[in-house]
Amino acid sequence: MRPTPQCWLTDMDGVLVREDHALPGAAEFLQRLVERERPFLVLTNNSIFTPRDLAARLTRSGLSVPESAIWTSAMATAAFLADQLPGGSAYVIGEAGLTTALHEAGYTLTDVSPDFVVLGETRTYSFEAITKAVRLILGGARFIATNPDVTGPSAEGPMPATGSVAAMITKATGRDPYFVGKPNPMMFRSALNRIEAHSESTVMVGDRMDTDVVAGIEAGLETILVLTGSTTIDDVERYPFRPSRVLPSIAEAIELV
Repeated sequence: MRPTPQCWLTDMDGVLVREDHALPGAAEFLQRLVERERPFLVLTNNSIFTPRDLAARLTRSGLSVPESAIWTSAMATAAFLADQLPGGSAYVIGEAGLTTALHEAGYTLTDVSPDFVVLGETRTYSFEAITKAVRLILGGARFIATNPDVTGPSAEGPMPATGSVAAMITKATGRDPYFVGKPNPMMFRSALNRIEAHSESTVMVGDRMDTDVVAGIEAGLETILVLTGSTTIDDVERYPFRPSRVLPSIAEAIELV
């Protein structure tokens, strides 16, 4: 029997917001966490934006989330690298969310003999930068990527994302990257460390079986799947694992806090 949840992790898109609009119950859920003094983090695989950027986006959606309560794949990647090789160096393909996190972790960003090539999300992938990454990896740099998502959303439809570009670099180098973001439970474990939480008393709320739920299970968390994102109740039956609960939306999770 699990203890009463004391800490909460929740995905952002598909759980709290959709296309910059707050989903029903999201504001009340976050308010309940604050009222009950429950430590929480909002998680996202998006490595483009800094926590300040994302907090501002949530504010525009009508949701109040402090910067300190946001954990991105870029931050998880920086924490992982700082643990693997403190004070190391990296050649980075990515935007402010990733470069800022690596700087704050004490990393030097360079294109001269870096310890790592780090690939993240960006809205403008440069062929020149990808070519440089390929040559550095062939020269001995280790290959890290923030997340394995092959596509990302845009107003015009899906667009290639980190996983797709990583596959191209892998094809050219023969080297597979180590993905830090979901579904790697590493991202959840680093989030738990961030808020000094224990897996036995923490819940993960997500909208995807193949990232949020499976990573939550592997990290030892209670898991809640909400049906306001990309997963339907019929989709759940296709997987060999199950979330602890399936709820219509985050609104039904309020009473569990």
